[in-house]
Amino acid sequence: MKEIRDKARELMKGYCRVCPVCDGKVCAGEVPGMGGLGTAASFKDNMAALAEVKFNMRLIHDITDPDTAVNLLGQDLALPILAAPIGGVSFNMGGQISEEDYIQAVLEGCVAAGTLGCTGDGVPDFIHQAGFTAIEKCGGQGIPFIKPWEDRELYEKLEKAEKTGARIVGIDIDAAGLVTLAKMGRPVTPKPAEELAKIIKSTSMKFILKGVMTPGQARLAVDAGADAIVVSNHGGRVMDHTPGAARVLPALVDAVYGRLAILADGGVRSGADVLKLIALGADAVMIGRPFSVAAMGGLKEGVQTYLETIQTELIQAMVMTGTVDIKTVSGHVLYSPPPIA
Repeated sequence: MKEIRDKARELMKGYCRVCPVCDGKVCAGEVPGMGGLGTAASFKDNMAALAEVKFNMRLIHDITDPDTAVNLLGQDLALPILAAPIGGVSFNMGGQISEEDYIQAVLEGCVAAGTLGCTGDGVPDFIHQAGFTAIEKCGGQGIPFIKPWEDRELYEKLEKAEKTGARIVGIDIDAAGLVTLAKMGRPVTPKPAEELAKIIKSTSMKFILKGVMTPGQARLAVDAGADAIVVSNHGGRVMDHTPGAARVLPALVDAVYGRLAILADGGVRSGADVLKLIALGADAVMIGRPFSVAAMGGLKEGVQTYLETIQTELIQAMVMTGTVDIKTVSGHVLYSPPPIA
């Protein structure tokens, strides 16, 4: 991983410093780039919220080989980790490799490790085109995410996404705040539940809504017929001063548990962070920036190496907390301070 990160730092110079800890501090306001919007408070709180979650160490047990496998929306995965949808290599990552090579590396690396990668969308069109092509080359093993465009473009892209062979599709509704797209003549807009229901019914693919951050919005996602939500503030790239995903996740789980799949995305930097979000109620997690670094620094092998590393960390955290498998993780692995008498 050190070699991969060193190579990525060289290729991403001026766009990402590949810091020892990716926490949003030195890249605040660098959007485009890999930073967080404005003060990067949203990016930073993703990290802070996870850091506040502590573990109970439990070592009197016989668990030595925990099972990290999950089934997500009908897909059997070797680990509960997906690559979040990130695109725009030329203006976010320096452009030293092509969009096509980048997203192919992400998807192929994920498939090799037994999981799925997501593809992004945006302007120019080659971002989504590269993603769709990569999914097709991987035999449909990928999740295309489409921005909440106005009707014609949205439905056309949904149709193209289905033709790739993908069995799951998503809309990152948290991208509705990207006013720069409207200035480019390609507006994205929020979608009321009734319109989302129509969109979801228009495709046979399983449907994910990414960017759900309150219990009320989670219930609306259920009402619209979504199969899954992603608790996410878009990596802190669309609105300043929102809470971290781990901070709001438990309330959303309380609101809609068992009615759809719940994923969480934001600030995950280790296998221990993965276990924290699973213990807080997520079925799986998405990771963004670290996948970009791995792909830029090592292409497919970089992504595969990164996933092997974080899976090893996850297994270690599971052993240290007495966790036999992902399916049975619960809040008992997390520390709660005793009440004050």
